[in-house]
Amino acid sequence: MTILVHRLRYMMTTNLNGGGRGGGGEGPCGACKFLRRKCVRGCVFAPYFDAEQGTASFAAIHKVFGASNTSKMLLRLPLHKRLDAVATLGYEALARVRDPVYGCVGHLFSLQHQVMNLQAEIAHVQARLSMFQRFYLVPPQQMQQPPFDLAYNNEYPMEPTNLDVGWEEEQLPQAVRL
Repeated sequence: MTILVHRLRYMMTTNLNGGGRGGGGEGPCGACKFLRRKCVRGCVFAPYFDAEQGTASFAAIHKVFGASNTSKMLLRLPLHKRLDAVATLGYEALARVRDPVYGCVGHLFSLQHQVMNLQAEIAHVQARLSMFQRFYLVPPQQMQQPPFDLAYNNEYPMEPTNLDVGWEEEQLPQAVRL
């Protein structure tokens, strides 16, 4: 759609700045060429449908809306809104040609379905992320102090004890004695 809008804006500026058709002796505009009629001065289609590429765009618009209805719509609009109207008509006409039943609404349904699928996927990924954060990541408080350190634990002093393990110092090999 944006390519069509840019192309139409370019065509409109070149046509309104002296490069236009419509009785200038340069030949018919794309719409008049498609309709096989003489392009008169002040042709409502001339600023929007050039002779080279405008014929194909106008063909789709003509097939869906008709030339008379299109010209009536354009004449009712102020000049500064006509370009957007032609771009919209072109988009709707091409969508209707591609999908005769739904037209551009079919594309809207497709986009809405895509948005719903992406929202569901985001919810699923957020739920999994939350699960991983709860089960696999250690909270920042626990990461700062180790959970079990013998050097600072009062329950297990580091000094020698008088445990009787059944060994006398004389029974130990020379390498083990202190």
